Amino acid sequence: MNSFVRKTLVVQLQSGDADRFPVMAHLGYDAADPFALTMVFSHEGRVLARWTLDREMVGEGLRRPVGVGDVRLRPESRGMWDELRMEFLGDARPDGDRHRAVVYVWAPAVAAFLRDTHGVVRPGSEDVRVDDFLAEVIAGG
Repeated sequence: MNSFVRKTLVVQLQSGDADRFPVMAHLGYDAADPFALTMVFSHEGRVLARWTLDREMVGEGLRRPVGVGDVRLRPESRGMWDELRMEFLGDARPDGDRHRAVVYVWAPAVAAFLRDTHGVVRPGSEDVRVDDFLAEVIAGG
């Protein structure tokens, strides 16, 4: 059985109040870390950002607004298009505000990706290896 799921999508990046422009989003899932998804954003071969997201949170974000920290997700509908709005907050800027980016992803593509991950590890059947985690923490510290 394959323990990885990968998908590449063209998404729309909006920075500030400017127009949107297309970037690539490379979504990844590894059954070894069953609660997490990775999203790597790139443009013209350069990595712009890499985020690790909670798989369940992304699924919830397709249905309702979620997130109060550095990642906030909510569904948006623009006519015929259903999108997932993803807001990412980064490091502090000199003016005291934080760097911020908003990405719009076609919601059906995210839903299909999540279904593929559920085929690898069903929600609720994730294996939590607390002993392995504690051994790593103790060995590193």
